[in-house]
Formats: sequence, C-alpha cells, structure tokens
Amino acid sequence: MASRLRRAALLSFTAIAGMGLLHPAHAAPVSRSIPSDAHPAGRKAPARQSETGRKKAETIVVTGSYLRTSNNASANPVQIITARQIQQTSAISLGDYLQRLPSVGSSGTTNQVTNGGSGVSCTDIRNLGQKRVLVLIDGKRTAINASSACVDLNTIPIEQIASVEMLKDGGSELYGADAVSGVLNIKLRHDVTKASITMRGGISQYGDAKTGLLSAMKGFNFDHGRGNVTLFGQYNTSGGIMSQDRAWAANPQQSNPVTGTPVYGSSIIPAGRVTNPDTGVSLVPNGDGTFHRYTNADRYNFARDTMVQNYNQNSALSGDAHYDVDRHFKPYATVRYSHTTTARQMAASPVSGGIKPSPLLSSWTLPAGSPYNIWGKDAVISRRISDMGPRKSDYATDTWTVIGGAKGEIWRGWEYDASMTYGQSLFTANIQNMGNYRHLLEMTGVRQLDPTDPGSAIVYDPGVCTSQPGCVLSNPLAPYSQAAAAYGRFTQHDHAVYQLRDFNLRINNSDVVTLPYEHGGPVGIAFGMEHRSEQLSNKPDPVVIAGDSTGNATSYSGGGFNVTEVYAEGQIPLLQHAFLARDLTIDGQGRWSDYNTFGSTKNWKVSINWAPVRDIRFRATLGTSYRQPNVYELYRGQNLGYPSAYDPCSRVPNYGASAAAVQARCAAAGIDTATFVPANTGQVPTISGGNAALRPESGRTYTIGTVVTPRWVPGLSTSVTYWHYSLNNTISTLGTQYILDKCYTGADTSQCNAIAPRSTSQQLTSVSAIFQNLGGIRTSGIDFDLDYHIRLTPHDGLTVTNNMQQLVSYLQQNVPNGEWYNYTGRLFYQGDSGQPRVSNYTQATWQHDDFSFTYMMRYIGGMVWNNGVTDVTPKTGGQYKTPGIFTHDITLGYRLDRWNFQAGVSNLFDKKPPFVMDASTNTNVYQYGSLIVGRFAFLQAGVSF
Repeated sequence: MASRLRRAALLSFTAIAGMGLLHPAHAAPVSRSIPSDAHPAGRKAPARQSETGRKKAETIVVTGSYLRTSNNASANPVQIITARQIQQTSAISLGDYLQRLPSVGSSGTTNQVTNGGSGVSCTDIRNLGQKRVLVLIDGKRTAINASSACVDLNTIPIEQIASVEMLKDGGSELYGADAVSGVLNIKLRHDVTKASITMRGGISQYGDAKTGLLSAMKGFNFDHGRGNVTLFGQYNTSGGIMSQDRAWAANPQQSNPVTGTPVYGSSIIPAGRVTNPDTGVSLVPNGDGTFHRYTNADRYNFARDTMVQNYNQNSALSGDAHYDVDRHFKPYATVRYSHTTTARQMAASPVSGGIKPSPLLSSWTLPAGSPYNIWGKDAVISRRISDMGPRKSDYATDTWTVIGGAKGEIWRGWEYDASMTYGQSLFTANIQNMGNYRHLLEMTGVRQLDPTDPGSAIVYDPGVCTSQPGCVLSNPLAPYSQAAAAYGRFTQHDHAVYQLRDFNLRINNSDVVTLPYEHGGPVGIAFGMEHRSEQLSNKPDPVVIAGDSTGNATSYSGGGFNVTEVYAEGQIPLLQHAFLARDLTIDGQGRWSDYNTFGSTKNWKVSINWAPVRDIRFRATLGTSYRQPNVYELYRGQNLGYPSAYDPCSRVPNYGASAAAVQARCAAAGIDTATFVPANTGQVPTISGGNAALRPESGRTYTIGTVVTPRWVPGLSTSVTYWHYSLNNTISTLGTQYILDKCYTGADTSQCNAIAPRSTSQQLTSVSAIFQNLGGIRTSGIDFDLDYHIRLTPHDGLTVTNNMQQLVSYLQQNVPNGEWYNYTGRLFYQGDSGQPRVSNYTQATWQHDDFSFTYMMRYIGGMVWNNGVTDVTPKTGGQYKTPGIFTHDITLGYRLDRWNFQAGVSNLFDKKPPFVMDASTNTNVYQYGSLIVGRFAFLQAGVSF
C-alpha cells in the first residue's frame, strides 16, 4: 500500500507540474453518446449503481418533453453526450468539444475567430446559425453574452458538466423563440456528497497554445439528507497562437490565379503609398525624399503581427442548494458567476480614409500646400500606422445567473416547478493602438472647408495642429516621432450590458388517467406559463461615436422586449404491450406567445412513436417554429468589420460572361481597371448592426426515423433519422461579396443601395450589411447513429459510438422572392461556414480493469468553394475545392484508488488545415479551426475524497 501511495503522489506531482487534469473518480466508468431511446435490453443506465437507481432510470425527463417517459419512448431525436466523453478529449471548453459532432454546424463562433469574434464560443445546429439554437442550463434559460447573441460556452466549466442533451428537431413549441434548429440542454452536477480536485495541462508540438485547468468541487448533505449544498470553482486558460508560428498561415494569400504567381499580403503598407495626382501611378517613398512605383514586392505581410487563435482565461464559481421541507415544498437556489477574459492581437491600423457615416475625409489626402507635397496638387495617401504598434484587444465579460424556486407534488401525481431567473452580462472591450483619424488629419495640416462633408475641398493649415495640445506636424509618409504616434493613437473603450428576467411555472402529471381499454397506457399532461424580458445597451467609445476613429462611427444603442407565454403538452400511449404494438404513443405540444413588440403567435408540434416489437421503433415529428428578432438584431449599434471580399473592379476577368457589365460600371466610376489597386486587398470595410424594422421569422420542421435495439446483439443501439427544416423570412445579413457582385454584374441593382459612394481615390469606403428579413432556408439530411457496448472478457469491455450526418440538401434564398442557391457540398471560402455532404465522428474506448484506451476519429467531407453566388471552377481559380479531412485523437487512462490519470494526443498526425483562399488566414477558421493548434498533448490528474 505504501508503494502504491508513493507512486500516486509521484504521478500527481508530475501532473501538477504539467498543469494536468482528470475527471473525478466518481464519474461513470462507461459512458457514451446515445439517442434518446436510451438503453436497450440487457444494459444498465450509466452511473446507476443501486437497484433504486435503476428503477428511477426507467422513467426520465429528456429534453424535448416536460413529461417523464420510459427511456426509449420519446419520438424526439435527442443525442446525449456524457461528461466522460467530453473529458476524454483535449477540449477545455464545451464549444471546442461540440465542434467535433456532425450535427453541430460551422456557422457558430469559435476561439479561432480572431477578427470579429469578441472572444466568445457559440454553437450551432445544422448550420442554421448560432441565433437559432437555444442553450439551456438544467432546463432553464441563462444570460447570453453582452457582445454576441449567444450563450458563451467558454463560461460553462467543463468539469461541472454531468451531461449534455441535444434536441435536433426544433423546440419553439415547448421552449419558445430561439429553439428553431434545436435545443442544447447542459446538465450540471448536483447533489454532490464528496470532494474532488481536477488538474489539466497541455501544449502543442510548437510550444504554444498552452492550456491549464484547476477545478474543485465539494458537496455535502445536511438534516439527514433532506438538504444538500454543492460548491464548485474552476480556473482555466487557453493560450493564443501567432499566425507567423504556423507555416501555412505565415503569409496570407490574396489572389487565386489560374496561372501565375498569387499575390500575398496587404496593399496598405507601413511605408505608405501616394497616388501621383498627374499620372495616377501609385508611389512608395524610399525614405530619402524620392519615390518608386508601387509593385507587389512592396506589399505588407500583416500575419507577422496577427494572432490566429485567441488567448482565453475563465474563472467560474457556482453554488447550488436545496432543502426538502416535505414532498410538497422543496425550495432550491443556484448562483453561477464567471469572469472571462480574451486577448488577441492584430496588425497595426490601416488608414486610407474615413468610414461612413464619419464626416471626415473619405480619402486621406495630402493638401497641395503641404511642405510634404511635391506635386502641387492634392494627393491621396494611405498608410498602415505601424509606428503606433499592433492593435491589441482585451475583452472582459462578467456573467452571472441567479435562480430561485421551489418544486414538489401538488396532489396525486401533479407536480409543479416555479422559478425566477435573473441573469446579467457585462462586457468591456479595450483596444489599444487604434488610430484617431481626426488627429492624423490635424498632424497632416488638413482643414476641410466643409467639416460636415467627407468629400469636402481641403487646404493646408498648420494651425489646425499647432492649436491642439500634443499635436505634432508630421510627414504622413515618414516615420512618426514618439510624440506624434502618441497623439495619433488612442485606446478604444466599449461597454455593453445584457439583462434577462424569466419567471417560469411548470405543472405536470405523467399519469393523469389510464386509457379505459385493454393495453391502454397512462395519459400525461404538462402545462405552464412563462414571462420573460430581455434588455441590451451598447455604449461605444466617445471617439468612435464622434466618427474620429480609423474604424467606423457609431452611436449608443439599446432596447428590449418582453413576452408572456403559455404552453401545454399531452402524451397519449394508445397501446402498450399489445400485438404489433409494444408501444404506440402520440404526443402534442403547443405554445402561445404574446410579444410587446410583434403581437401574438402560436406554435405546435405533434409526434408519434411506434414500437411493434421491443427490437425496433419508428418515430416521427412535425412542428412549427417562430423566432422574433433578438435584442442584438433589433437594437445593436453599427460596427465596422473587414470580412473577406474583393472589389469587383480589381478582378474583372473573373466574372466571365458578366465581365463586360462589371467593366462598364467600374468605368462609370472613373476607374481604370488595368491599373487599379484596391486599398484593402481581399477585405472590404463592411458595416453591420441592428435594424429596428425587422419582423419575425417562421419555419417548419419534420423528422422520420427508426431505432433498432436487437435482443440478439446485447448492448447495440442504432438509429437512422431523416430531418428537414424550412425557414421563411429569415433574419440575417447578406455577404459583402454577394452585395458587390449582384450590384456590379447588374443581376440585382437594388444591392447598389448598400454600397457607399467611393472615395475621391475611387476606393470602396464601406458596404452596409445590417440585419434584414431575407428569403428562406431549406435543408435536409440523414443522421446515422450507433452505440455499442460489449463485455469481451470479465476484465475487458469495448464501447463504440458513431455519429454520421449525410447532408441531402441545403438551399438558401438570399432575398425575398429571389433565386434559390444550392449550397450543398459548398464551402464559403471568404470566411464563413461550409456544408459538407458527409461528416462523421467516432469514439471507441477499450477498458481493461483500471486501464482504458480511447480512439477518436473525425471526418469532414470535401467541398467546392463558393462565394455565395457562384462556385469557383478550374477556369476561374487556381484552387477551387478542399479535400475530405480525417483527424485522429487518442487518450490513455488509469484509475488508482481515488486517483484518475489521463494522457492524450489530439490531431495525432498533425493534420494541417486545408488551404482556403480567405485572404486572412489561408484557411476557413469556422470549418477547420480545430486544426489550427496542430498536434497537441495533454496530461490530466484528478482525485476525489
């Protein structure tokens, strides 16, 4: 025994030195992802050790219903993910794990989104968008992130998760708006009676992306088990990655020519550029008063100062308590708090002019009278202000949720659950080394004759600088002094606050009455009401509000809504244990909602579940959905981003048959396409934001499937489900490239209204892509799920789970009554999601006494590149598709008394993200972000006592 303790102490010290972790020893030794049709004959439910526990497992409440049913009597397609499955991977946040699952789309936000992601991790189902999936914690709503319209999964401690249930056919009729594509119900650990400490550490083969985790949990009963208090705390970090530290991302490719050499880097360079007002030739200063003609050799590699993965840090605390006064009154309370910080770095600010609606010059112009102007005419300039340093963003979010309520039995099987939830999220952004465009103009001696007109005539007036404290007259095409750089930059401070109030009353009885005939089953009824209010306020930095930033001008915004809802569910087992009807159950759900902003609406869902014999079950659902615009889509202020897109005038030949129309429109704008150089190659300034005129969207979903649990193969469960979604009046934004292409080709000239007038140097100033009610989405596919557990020997067991999705169709209508585009098997190469036809995730665990070995494999099918309108082909691009991608992970585990140890390697063969011409990272971070880290090793240690 002493030698074993010494070995345990040595191993734990090694794990702590490497900042390692493992799940608590009381976790179930065998766990798996299963359909809601739970455990086939001959198998025990995980973590149910006693006979009493097994009896309780026979009737459970699964996401998608408020009624208790037998394990396999739900018609809803629900995937259950256990804590053990998550902990066997290298994932340090739930969002990282969910990226593996085929039904989780790539249109969410991950920690690899460093431009516009705000440091959040948001999930998605079926690629229908992160705003159409409802995330619940223990069946209750929780506060969403104040900077994004989603629940930040970084804030949910992964070690506190007991299981995750994913409803994959919509749930608006039972849970309300947001549950369009489905529901993610995260179940946390409660009623803990032990203490546990967990440690984890990991590092990539490149020596970065260092992760660390330390968590502790303690629970205890009191008053002879009538009450329980559980406390939990976790601290974890995840290291960032610089683009220059990954060879495939070290120099962003900006063009994709069929022949010839691609263009790399940005055309806005630290040395600066000036357009000769006499010849139109773009010139670069040599540093000695002379200039040379700009060429691609002068382009700036912005990746050297840019991160390709954020640094994240999260601290979480929670307390959970309940006390059973009697069976009628069981009060409970939960408090959850998290403090999340994110840091990222981007290259120095590029400056070429003001951004709409700023009143400052649309083109940064050197006045004719300036001593630095050798041409005697106004000359347009651009420059990346590297003297001010790279832009460093620090985001901090404080999120807390408080729930108080009581539950119990009313009378004869009628049970209630009444609760009130209050949640708040406070978001603060500090962005260092942002450019103050007004100050840059002052330093250049520029005075607009009409200060309200961005196209105003200007004169050289050094007084605009000398009259301002700290201003230093400077040559904008030469290095700035420290004093000048200090005057030209500022630190941007933005704040946002989100609040949630949710009153909820649920009443149910799973056995109201038994149908009055032979083989009739017990009828279940559930109903309830909910009143919810949400508010958002967003306060940008005063410099931004004034329109003086090198970014966009915006203003304070805020607003909210409230809704009162009533819902009901009825479950009728028509036949049970009858000939060819071991179980025949129908279920109906409905919800009436009354919004103070949009009036009332009704949603419903019906389902049938038929098991002719115990070995096979058929199920089907049909339901409607309704999603009102959330507070972000309605009230959020406008924000500037630089999504991947191209100025049509910079690549006219790529438009094929429409090239003549594009050429004509460019010529009308005074652009010589033969010599035109866009200021933001591969990126176009795009303004996004809320729209108070939005209307709700609606939809319909149906599923048809079967579950097979053959008695002659104990431990096997397989299911096949066909699903279909149809959404109308969708709330979304058009892609920047879509807007530009439709306008310049003449296919839809109404899109030209979204393009701001070009600057005086013919550069695109901005494209407006605010939220709108667009067209629709129709998507369908087939899920193939397998779960198999077999006892090989008295000492050996094997558990295999496999989730596969075959996408049948993904059609999208981008404008009302417009053309339907087929995006099946397409990848939006300019930075958005992809629609692989086939995706798969396999997890297999071999258990030998206290040892375990887990192998995980993920497959993402190949896709053809698409810009939202047309496919790239061998005639229009040097590369036009990505191949199918396999990745492999392994984990070794060992249990020693109260200790658990694990060591694992993810991305075992160091699979690189496939090249995607996104003009920013050389891949699609939404689809392939999990491959950015490369090969990654981790150690875990945990002890319970």
